[in-house]
Formats: sequence, C-alpha cells, structure tokens
Amino acid sequence: MKPVLSTDEVTRLEDIIEKEGTSKAELMELAGEFVAQEVMRLKPQRALILTGFGNNGGDGWVAADVLSQKGVSVDVVTPVEPDEIPAVLARHVARRTAGRDVSMYVGPSRDELAGLLEQADVVVDAILGTGFHGALRTPFSIWIRTVNEAAPTVVSVDVPSGLDARTGRVEDDCIRADRTVTMLAPKIGLYSGDGPEYVGELVCGELYEKMDEVIDDVDHAAEIVEPVDIVDYLQHLPANVDKYSRGSVLVVGGSTQYPGAAIMAAKAAARAGAGYVAVAAPEPCANLIRLALPSIPVFGIPYDSRGSFGAAARNAVCELAQKYSCVVCGPGMTVSAGSMDVALGLLELDVPLILDADALNCLAKASIGGIDKTPEMYRREAPLMLTPHYRELSRLVGGDEVNDLVSAIDAAQKLVWAAGSDNLVVIAKGPTTAVVGVEKVLFPMSGPASLATAGSGDVLAGILAGSTALWADQVDIWELLASYAVAIHSYTGFAAAEEYGEKSVMATDLIDFIGPAMHLAGDEALRSLGLLNGEEE
Repeated sequence: MKPVLSTDEVTRLEDIIEKEGTSKAELMELAGEFVAQEVMRLKPQRALILTGFGNNGGDGWVAADVLSQKGVSVDVVTPVEPDEIPAVLARHVARRTAGRDVSMYVGPSRDELAGLLEQADVVVDAILGTGFHGALRTPFSIWIRTVNEAAPTVVSVDVPSGLDARTGRVEDDCIRADRTVTMLAPKIGLYSGDGPEYVGELVCGELYEKMDEVIDDVDHAAEIVEPVDIVDYLQHLPANVDKYSRGSVLVVGGSTQYPGAAIMAAKAAARAGAGYVAVAAPEPCANLIRLALPSIPVFGIPYDSRGSFGAAARNAVCELAQKYSCVVCGPGMTVSAGSMDVALGLLELDVPLILDADALNCLAKASIGGIDKTPEMYRREAPLMLTPHYRELSRLVGGDEVNDLVSAIDAAQKLVWAAGSDNLVVIAKGPTTAVVGVEKVLFPMSGPASLATAGSGDVLAGILAGSTALWADQVDIWELLASYAVAIHSYTGFAAAEEYGEKSVMATDLIDFIGPAMHLAGDEALRSLGLLNGEEE
C-alpha cells in the first residue's frame, strides 16, 4: 500500500529527511530533476515553465535548467525578477538558471503569455504549491485562465495550481493538468473534492532513496490499496469446496416500492462468491423476488400497510439471520418503524453485518444528534460494515457537512473512534471511496463515472456480503477485505462501460461483470508481481 499524506504530514516528513542528512535544497534539486525527467518522456522541442513566488516555483526553475541542458528550448515565465523572489531556495535556483541558456519573461501580458503557450510543446505548471488555499490573485488568476483556454499539454508540479492540497477544493480556477508530478508522497487533496477533475495522470517522485525507512515516522492520512495488496482474495477456490464452506449470505431488504434493490444485492452476493444466498423481504414483494431469483430462497416477512417491514418483522428476521455467515441489511427496505426495529435487532446478533442504504437512515433516525453520540447503539464484537454515501454519512453524524473526501473521512472517523472497535469499518462512498477503520484509512481503486447510477450501491453491498461470507475466516484486516470488494465493484464499472458506453451502464449490468472484474483484478495483481506479461494476457 502506498501512503497518502496531508500537507502537514509532508512538512514533517521533509523535516525528518533533513535531519537524516538530505537538505531541503537537495530535495528541490531532486524534485526539479524528476519533473524534467517526466517532461522528457513527452519528447518536447520547446517547453514553457510557469513559476511562482515559492518553492514550487523553485522546482520549476531547476526543471528549466535541466531541460535546457538536455537540448530542449526553454522559456521561463516569472512574476518578478529572480532577485525579488521571496523564498530563499527558489531565489537561489532562479538566479542560477536565469544566467544560463533559457529565455526569461517577467510579468508578461496576457497576449505575450498566449503567444508563448502557442509555441510550447509542453507547459510546466510550477506556479502554486501545497501551501496555496483560498482565492487566486493576479497575475496567477490571469495565467491559469490563459493556460486553460490554450489547452496545451500541461505537467503540474506537486499539485495543479489553484487546487487546495488539503481539501481538493477549487475556489476560483485551476490548471487542468494532463499529468501531475507530485513529490515524496501523494497529497490527499489530489483525491478529494475537485482534485480528480484537474490532476490528470498522477506520478509520484519519492526523491529520497531511504523513503521506506522514514515514511512510517509520520502519520498517513490514508493509504492507496494496490492490486497486489488484495491478491489473497483473488486466489482460486480449493477443489474440496462445497456451498456451505463458501459461506452464506442473508439479504434483508426490499419493499413493494423497491423490490429490485434486494434482487440486485442478492444476485451480486452470489456472483461475488457466496455459496448460499437467501433473501428476507416483506411478504407482498416476496413472490416478485422469487420470480427474479429462481435459485435463491426468499422468506416472506411480516409487513406493514405500506409493504415495508412490519412490527413483527424483527423477531422473524433475527431468527433467520443467526443461521448465516453474513447479513446485509438495507437495500430497498425504506425507513419505517418496522425497518428500524429490524436494523437495531440485527446489531445485537453475533454475525458479520453490513448496513446499507435505508438501514443507515434508520440508524440515523433512531439517534439524536448523530449515532456517534450513542455508540452503544452500534458497538458490537462481531464485524460491522457501514456503506454510506455522503448524504447518508452526513445524517449519521447529525447533519455535519459531508461534501468531499476529506470531510467524509472526518465524519467516518467520528463513527469508528466513538465505537472503538477493530471490526467496525465505514465505507464512505464517493468519486474516491474511503474505507475507514479505527487505525487505517484505505483508498481502493476508484471506478469510472458509469458507477454513478441508481442501484450501483446495492450491487456493491452484495459484492461486499458475498466476499465477507467467502473469506470471513481468513480476514486479518477488515478494511482490506472491504477494499477488495470496492475494487471489484470499480472493475465492473470499467468492464460495463467498455461494453455499453460510459453513459449507458445500468446497475444490473454491473452484476454480470463481477466475474470478469475478478479476472481483471487478478491480472493486475499478477502483472504488478511480474508474473504476467503481454503475451500471457
């Protein structure tokens, strides 16, 4: 797993590296060389380097120097003369580079900048770094707008200028990079909020050769889960397996209004590997689910006048649930008094439990001011996984604003730290999904925009349930199992988009691609281990 750091954690890491004998001046030289190396991959004849007032600009000056020595024609744009740059290290390298074979333009007009952009094969954005937040000021607001209008090939240094590296928010405007070359470790803002829209391809230069020795000396805002990290969950089934040893799933959900959600979750759980799947649904919709899922038992449960779980549902569901390896509750069940009783009753059982969709809304409704205020409601010994999207997560923490990855992680940590259980995981669903436990925050592979469709979450809940049933006895880190399920869900999105087109994918399509998604994930894991080459694919 690769660490993702906050801006404060990066600063602490730089201080540690300096104490180990590599100065910040040396890191700037290494950063500039790495930027130049990435630019050279694009084989430019002419490069335009846009620099700012700080050390990010210093990286750009170093890159300009290296590129000119490699035979690239280099133009450097700076807001002030090199002697007037306030950052000491940046001022030093700017003076050095300005005296060499580069062309320098100080505070060019908009038209002059547009002309330089037109001549450049590659533009290096070294204007604003990780310290930036808030509103853009001139001349940078003008520069960024001019660059985006020209739409050249852009390589951003550390973060695209205009992006808040702490939160991923863009207040005014931001460079749209084709490639972002970040240093030491990715910053969390590159994955949060507006970040993914502006970053382009992300490349990380570790710079320090002993990074493995020092990276764990600072906290990690999160860690990126790579295919090799989930390889244990991609192994083949043993020859002596049977439907019981593969684990069983009970899907508790559905209603006369939303029977399809339970159908999708159950089918996805079976596709994900569970040997036996059943559904407990309100009696009025049970026959419809039976017709859709002929191989899956469906238990009709007492219901209310709206066709949702009724007052007598809790006992019936809880009696059933104790017979299964994993229970997923919530898809399509609506928020009602009976549904709330069912969700709260399942929390009292000693069985791995996934609460999704309306089960989460039932929890939120049962609390005052957020469930973290009454952690005894959801604190339990058996594993518990909550799968909220941002609006559901906001309800769970009493209405706190949750609108990006950073605020989602903060809200999820409120829940897991209040309960304090190693077996509690919050899967905060979004453009970048965060899997949050007491000690770890993991980023599984993100899926495409095609996953943003009604019912996609029901499929994820089913994949998570089927995976839990199959692998529960072998889990050391529940966050990693959840990350595996999220990754498989993401792969289904890519596979379905390839088949139907990004805008035409429906949630039911994803289910049929769960098997191919597992193959894709397995191939990626083998490739990262060097065990699969192009001829073997």
